[in-house]
Amino acid sequence: MTEFDIVDAEAIRSGRATDAYFDRTATALEGAGRNPRVVAEVTADQFPTGGFELLAGLKDAVALLAGYDVDVHAIPEGRLFDGGPVMRIEGEYLAFAQLETSLLGFLSHASAIATAALDCRVAAPDASVLSFGARHVHPAMTAAVERSALVGGLDGFSHVAAGDLIGREASGTMPHALSICFGRGNQEAAWRAFDAAVDESVPRIALCDTYFDEVDEVLRAVEALGDRLDGVRLDTTGSRRGDFRHIVREVQWELGARGHDDVDVYVSGGLGPDDLRELRDVVDGFGVGGYVSNADPVDFALDIVTVEGEPAAKRGKLSGAKEVYRTADGGHAVGLADRDGPADAEPLMEPVIRDGEVVADDAFDLTAATERALADAERVGYGSNA
Repeated sequence: MTEFDIVDAEAIRSGRATDAYFDRTATALEGAGRNPRVVAEVTADQFPTGGFELLAGLKDAVALLAGYDVDVHAIPEGRLFDGGPVMRIEGEYLAFAQLETSLLGFLSHASAIATAALDCRVAAPDASVLSFGARHVHPAMTAAVERSALVGGLDGFSHVAAGDLIGREASGTMPHALSICFGRGNQEAAWRAFDAAVDESVPRIALCDTYFDEVDEVLRAVEALGDRLDGVRLDTTGSRRGDFRHIVREVQWELGARGHDDVDVYVSGGLGPDDLRELRDVVDGFGVGGYVSNADPVDFALDIVTVEGEPAAKRGKLSGAKEVYRTADGGHAVGLADRDGPADAEPLMEPVIRDGEVVADDAFDLTAATERALADAERVGYGSNA
């Protein structure tokens, strides 16, 4: 029994974090003296559907498979996919059978979060967009959430411990609780306390909708902090904010009328891509929460597609080892790995593990993954019809 309901890294690494039927499959195969060499593929859709998703979670997936006697090819993290495999594993089946549950979990959740983050990124390409959704997930997976949000192109995140793990500093200034602790009508005291105590490297962004009208609190924040005020944030709950775009424009008008055009305006609170598109021309930055962190996991499956070199698959799945391609027109194509691909197409799968050894660290480097995601999104026209 542990203090928190968290499956530890050793259970994941050893294959104990698995579905019971994989344990029983291993027992049955070992009892029968059978352990065929197979190729298995991780897929969401068999054929392209026109709906791209963004691959993430590869770092953890590779760390899980490393050291086991397998060869692994995968699409690099940060590439978009639409049908066919994102990963191909070759080896004796019992070498990785009990890792399937954790492997799919690593890829499914991270890819969903990265895809949702990319939705927000392309909706507001010129604004600062931060991930504020850590509070919606189990604390054990916050680093995966924030890392995946960065893969999808977001500019930062809020969770401190996640930042410690992935080597990035968390962002954020103040919650409503700060003003409430000073009491109704004493927002200036809260803002001044923040300014006096918090490190100078942290921008002075005042939360301006705790008790009163947004314009009123914004102008009070300007008077309280003067030139030290970098920006204001509006986080008014949806049930009270009415026409959010109008409120933001009114705030900016009143700031400008008083010579404070340099004060940036940030918004947060239940926002998604449609909100970002609606507000991106009047807002300097966004905090997005549940839309990213609560994204439905990608429905990946792991299926055997060859046994001892011969094509094999269950009903509804395509047999044979496959390759996926980015076509010259920005499309996605699937074909058998031992056949020629489409003319002028780029094969996407790369070796990441050979004989149990990791051979492609750059396939899941965070900075490179983000750069790939943004470049690939432009190439395929991701979000252009939204």
